[in-house]
Amino acid sequence: MDFLLLVLGIGLLYAGGEGLVRGAAHLGRRLGLSPMVIGLTIVSMGTSSPELAASLAGVFQGAPAVAMGNIIGSNIANLSLVLGVTGAIWPLAVAARFIQREVPFMLLTSALVFPIVWDSRVSRLEGAALLAILVIYLISLLWKRAPEDAEVSAEFDEAFGDRWRSVGVSLLMVIAGIGLLVAGAQALIQGAVGMARSLGVGERVIGLTVVAFGTSLPELASSLVAAARKEGDIVIGNLIGSNVFNILFILGTTAAVRPVAVVEPVWTDLIVMMMVSLVVWRCFGSGSRLSRAEAIGLVVGYCAYVVALFIFK
Repeated sequence: MDFLLLVLGIGLLYAGGEGLVRGAAHLGRRLGLSPMVIGLTIVSMGTSSPELAASLAGVFQGAPAVAMGNIIGSNIANLSLVLGVTGAIWPLAVAARFIQREVPFMLLTSALVFPIVWDSRVSRLEGAALLAILVIYLISLLWKRAPEDAEVSAEFDEAFGDRWRSVGVSLLMVIAGIGLLVAGAQALIQGAVGMARSLGVGERVIGLTVVAFGTSLPELASSLVAAARKEGDIVIGNLIGSNVFNILFILGTTAAVRPVAVVEPVWTDLIVMMMVSLVVWRCFGSGSRLSRAEAIGLVVGYCAYVVALFIFK
């Protein structure tokens, strides 16, 4: 039964990623947004919904280690597993201005987690502060949009702009896509957690691996779809935006609803999250392009991290 839930979850996540990317991209373009902004905001919010559901369920069901592990583990998976798998299939390139602007902000956002969890608790006030930072970030992002590259804009409109003339149809695709993503993530997590707990694995490890992997599959699905359409900006924007949203939106909302107790040590995992972010910054900083060798290295690094978690559980 657990295996069937895993298979069902993967199928729903892929279908949801396809619908969300297509519908949200068209809506964003109708609103005058650039491909990068679409990836950083609309797609990132949609694909972050499984993380929010899983984290809220964790704190309300008395499993805060799963909630924190999900957030940290998802960020690690996004920049190593998801980016690595996508880059290994389709080498990715991104505008230099994006590397110089958005990646440092992601690093700063990740660094905020260290002082927040210092007292082993994320309070409602700290959650509200994270949400306030997110609002300021989104306003600045939408207010100071960089000029679009004409070629990228034309390719984007060719792929997404002419498919649906009706805004209503695009909106329905977004809603259906998000619904499928949430349903798929829940099915996959239920099956994966059932299998993991039967092996006697702790909640922190489950959150960092099984739950984080399951909730990161929407990012993988939407990134693969966008990469196949040669939209590297949306791929990178989606992943960077999702990592920012995981901390500011997911952790912020979860703590604002109910304070999150950090019941298991997370310092090693936070350091790994920062190291992965720095490695990705270095890879793109060398030429604003992720090679296949670098992408494969990210995947190998993620696999080594997961193996270490289970060995030293």
